[in-house]
Amino acid sequence: MTVVAISAAYGTRSGQIGPKLAQRLQVPFVDRAIAHRVAGHLDVSVDEAVKHWEPAQRSFLERMVSAFLGADTVAPIGPPPDIVTPEDFREATERVVLEQAATGDGVILGRGCVAVLRGDPMVLRVRLTGPVDRRLAQAVETSGLTESEARDTMKHLDRYHAEYLKQFYGADIDDPTLYHLAVDATALDNDACVSLIVVAAHALRA
Repeated sequence: MTVVAISAAYGTRSGQIGPKLAQRLQVPFVDRAIAHRVAGHLDVSVDEAVKHWEPAQRSFLERMVSAFLGADTVAPIGPPPDIVTPEDFREATERVVLEQAATGDGVILGRGCVAVLRGDPMVLRVRLTGPVDRRLAQAVETSGLTESEARDTMKHLDRYHAEYLKQFYGADIDDPTLYHLAVDATALDNDACVSLIVVAAHALRA
């Protein structure tokens, strides 16, 4: 039985490392599936659930304010706050993460999972990170974005993820005590990253 919670900085190839890790550990990879389960809990569309985790070029807190005020008519803001609020999505997402962890198996990527599961001693919490310049280079290589587009996306998503953990869990995304293992995914290839995490997961269970 193995549960790994991964927090990934932009440009760390988490979309490749996560599934490969799950395959090595022979457990489910839980990423986009969370959106489907959150949508089911809240009785909204999967697209709506994904929007709350893949924001436009604004910070999470800016999206929260726009959602409550209904002031932004350009980017999607989700349903009115009297129907489904950002807090509803946070609670539903947390419930799905806890449900998956309770099964005893899974590689969970993002969705604040490292903060949600930090009290569970049997969940390995991992941070995929690396220097900004090398993350940027990897993002350009894997995403097809221009350097300028990737830089803007990195700045936005790094801030968004940090704000989410701080706003809802009072956690600092760069706090080393939040993780059992931090891996520089710009210095090591995918196989090496996966191997390190596998060793740590087995050690935690021992």
